[in-house]
Amino acid sequence: MKFTCHKNVILKEIAIAQDIISSRNSLSILSNVLLEADNGTLKIKATDLKVSFETQIPVEVSQAGSTTVFCDKFLGIIRSLPDGDVEFNLTDGRLLINPVFGKINFQLKSISSDKFPEIKEIEDDKYFELPQNNLIDMISHTVFSVSDDETRYFMNGVYLEHQEGTLSMVATDGRRLSFIKKDLSTEIKDFDPVIIPTKILHLIKKLSSREGNLYLAVSDKSIFVKFDNQKISSNLIEGQFPNYKRVIPEHQEFNINVNKNDLIEALRRVSLLIEQKSRRLYMTFSTGTITLNSEESEIGIAKEEINCDYEGDGLTVALNYLYLLEPLKVIEEEEITIKFTEANKAISIISVPEKDYFHIVMPMQLD
Repeated sequence: MKFTCHKNVILKEIAIAQDIISSRNSLSILSNVLLEADNGTLKIKATDLKVSFETQIPVEVSQAGSTTVFCDKFLGIIRSLPDGDVEFNLTDGRLLINPVFGKINFQLKSISSDKFPEIKEIEDDKYFELPQNNLIDMISHTVFSVSDDETRYFMNGVYLEHQEGTLSMVATDGRRLSFIKKDLSTEIKDFDPVIIPTKILHLIKKLSSREGNLYLAVSDKSIFVKFDNQKISSNLIEGQFPNYKRVIPEHQEFNINVNKNDLIEALRRVSLLIEQKSRRLYMTFSTGTITLNSEESEIGIAKEEINCDYEGDGLTVALNYLYLLEPLKVIEEEEITIKFTEANKAISIISVPEKDYFHIVMPMQLD
């Protein structure tokens, strides 16, 4: 195998491959990246047996072939090289790496490509099409609400389901819930609801250009995504996702309209003096005003008032401030509505005008 390409062209793709396998430091085939050169194209593959990545880039191929090399060191070598074309030449079980202009020589031991695990595939007719920006919006509005409690593994991912031409994503950690639904004009291939691990969702969000469409397919145990020049697949999380519909309030008595950016800035300031373990923030709603209070024992207290559109009885709730701040950061509209009924019942956060998503936060104990 022998091929030549520009350093920056291959660098980006190898960096992505290393993200896939970064948890593996041992010298094994799963720490390696697969390189396949043929017909003016270099295919790059990486897997940790749960998430897999495949891409291809144009290169000048002098001799077709394939091999695998230790991805971490391969990435470090490429990063260290000066800008320009680089020649890669497989000789006697070693990959020689030489910039076309410069007296630099690296040699990496390789492992035969036939020892690389087979990456899962699915038939082309199982894919359906949707806009990239739709899926990225869905990921952005849900992924932060996923539980990190490994004993509740069925909540360690985002729930995906479809109904009558719509796709919905839901995430919850038992103390908050995020929901978004997109109406699609394209036909959705039938699949049962699934739980998607966050690793592949973060990867899709990182790699997507948000331009054009992508292709999505779901099987019993895996999810597959194709966009631009990349293919990503992942095992699904097996288990029963909670009945999230029971958490969604049917009716909430009070509405408070407030400028989103005013609330974000106030939250950031008040959170400077907050107990980092509980992250407890007190919000008092009164006519025309929201008052934010925090206290960090033995250090100090913080208090800020912001204007709002509200008329009603005074009410104080305690919240984990991140549960309020994180959804606000992904809402694009300038104004939001906070809905509530009582201090110990669910609080809803929606945009003004109301869009296809909402966020629910459960209050903490007042003490």
